[in-house]
Formats: sequence, structure tokens, C-alpha cells
Amino acid sequence: MNFRRGRHREEPEINFIPMIDLLLVILIFLMVTTTYSKFAELKINLPSAQAETSQPAASEITVAVAASGEMEVAGHKLAAGDKSALQAQLRDAAAGKKDPVVIINADAKATHQSVVSVMEAARAAGLTQLTFATQNTSP
Repeated sequence: MNFRRGRHREEPEINFIPMIDLLLVILIFLMVTTTYSKFAELKINLPSAQAETSQPAASEITVAVAASGEMEVAGHKLAAGDKSALQAQLRDAAAGKKDPVVIINADAKATHQSVVSVMEAARAAGLTQLTFATQNTSP
């Protein structure tokens, strides 16, 4: 005897809508509870110059800045932070030269403020052409 004659067997289905709802709730929960960390330290790789050495110009003023902040303008040493003496020394070194170029040789550990002070003193002394000395990193 066949008792199941008129019945068709239904195929089982997987309902994906509740699973998608659950995954969206979990995703929102993770996005809200995640903490984003900020790094206070930047790792900066400064560029190095690989250009050919240029011919020295006739009117150059060399300014050396030490790591301690002491400066030397054309062979004359100056105390750290003495902006007026630096400006006067730059004017004296530029006297009689036509469009002198100020070459700043700053130590790698010199503060940015000491280099900016040299740039400000050069501007106040009327010197408009500045350049920075670099070292060649190739062996």
C-alpha cells in the first residue's frame, strides 16, 4: 500500500536573510567598538643629493651650523642664538660681492630653529640666494 501517493516531497531551503542580518549586526558592532590608534611619531627619510659637484662660484658665503647651535660665518665663530651678530657677520661677508650665495652647512643633529635663524638673518642682511650643502651618499 502506498500511503504517500498524492504528496510531493518538498525540497529543504536555506533562508539566507536572517544570516545576512546577523552578519550586518556583527559588522556594525565591530566598527563601533574598534579603536583606531594614532602614531605620534613620523618616520621620515630625508632625500640625499646625487648630483655632480658644481663648480664653485666666486661669491660664496659659507655658514656652518653645529649640532649645539653654534655658527661659523666665513671662518668667524658665533655663539648659539646670537641673531644680531649673525646678521652683521653676513653683511660684512657680503660686502663687495655681487649676488653672493649663502651656503648653509648644517649638522644632521642641528635644530631646525638654528637653520631657520640663519635663513632669517640672510634675508635681513639682503641676501636672497640660499642653498644647502649635502653630502654624496654613494661610495
